[in-house]
Parts: sequence; structure tokens; C-alpha cells
Amino acid sequence: MAVAAVGKCGGMEEISMKRILMMVFRNLLYVPYGFIKLLWYAAHEDRYTEEQKFRLLREINDRAVRTGNVHIDVKGLENIPDKDGFILYPNHQGMFDVLAILKVCPKNFAVVTKKEVSNILFLKQVFKLMGAISIDREDIKQSMQVILQVIKGVKEGKNYLIFAEGTRSKQGNIPGEFKGGSFKAATKPGCPIVPVALIDSFKPFDTGTTKMTTVKVRFLPPMYQEEYKDMHTTEIAAEVKRRIEEEIKKEC
Repeated sequence: MAVAAVGKCGGMEEISMKRILMMVFRNLLYVPYGFIKLLWYAAHEDRYTEEQKFRLLREINDRAVRTGNVHIDVKGLENIPDKDGFILYPNHQGMFDVLAILKVCPKNFAVVTKKEVSNILFLKQVFKLMGAISIDREDIKQSMQVILQVIKGVKEGKNYLIFAEGTRSKQGNIPGEFKGGSFKAATKPGCPIVPVALIDSFKPFDTGTTKMTTVKVRFLPPMYQEEYKDMHTTEIAAEVKRRIEEEIKKEC
């Protein structure tokens, strides 16, 4: 299955499983061990600390990225707050987004993910160890409960990753609309908002090549409460999107 390419900063060329299969075959001896260990950790998560869980997740993720011929080019690590209790807001390009950020982000974080992927084998276990929260975008009441859960977590010093677009962009490096509602999770506790620009993150899984591919991750300067306290969430969403788009244009 394929869709037309739309240029260097444009959309996806071809939906492909080639790179995923390559990751599996290159880790053929490790896959049974890693998968069983992942299942065990997920089934007995109370026995393990957050650091132990993320150590396993990073081990699996690092193998996948390395053997999948993907290079992560990261800049802006100094923009990640030293103190926990912040939210990362990246643009959303596809399945590889979380893998790219997990590979380079020195801080542990949980993902707010759509319910459609929360019960898929392997992803279910990964998200469970991350402390991910599943959101039903069609259920307003449940969505509000998720926001309240994130607010509570942020106040407790947890970090989160939220895709403000709600769904991945179908145009590659061209972000979709950032929804203001997703920023309530940050404005209520007054936590730092960290825009993250993902560039070419759609290429590893959404193009037909298995050649070496570079994905760029750019952590941009955070917006602190002093900056956004008088802004509506829709204005914050527009500003975060603007900063990400500006960074993408520098790279394309």
C-alpha cells in the first residue's frame, strides 16, 4: 500500500513493514528473551521500580533503533527541565515518534495514548510499564478524567508526553492543528511546557526503505507559567505549533 510523496518536508511515500521486520530478524535471538521479560515485568510491575522498568524499555528500544538503521540526531537537551513535573508536546508523525524521544530523552515520561493502540500486544505491555494513560477522544467525560489524572501526576513530579494534534499528521513534516484542550493538563498545575520538533520521524516506518535514516529530535526552550499564565489554551496551542513549525523550517 502506498501514498504519493509530497516533497522534502511533505508526507509519506509508502506504508511499509520492511524496517519492522528487519528489526525483528536482526534481533532474532534476543526477541524471545526480551518479549518474555517484557511480559513478566508488565504482569508483575509492582515488583519493579520505575528505573528498572525504564531500563528494560530503553534496552529494547535501543536495540530496535540501532538494528533498524535509524540514527537519532538530537539537539536541545539543555532545554529539558532539571526538575520533574513537566509535559513534552511534540508534533505527531507516526509510530516511531515515541521510540525516537525515548531513545534520547534522559528523563522518564509517560505517554497519553489513544485507546485504539492501548490493547495491542507488545504496545500494551510497553505502555503499562511507562505508566501510559489511554484516552478515548470520542468520550468527553473520559477525556476530562484523563486530564485530571495527568494534572495529579504532574503535581506528584511525573513527566508526560502528549500529542496535541490528537492524531498523526498525514503530511509528514507539516504538523496538523494543535488542540487547545490538551494544554489544560499543563496550565492547571502550571507546569513547564516543552515543545518538541520531530523531523522525518515518519520515515522509518512509513516509507518503503530500510536504508539508514536520520530522525531529528529538537527539544525547544520550555514555556513556563510566567509566560503563558495570561494566555488561553488555544493561544498556547497555536504558539507551541508555531515554534515547532519554525524549527522544522530551519531543518528542511
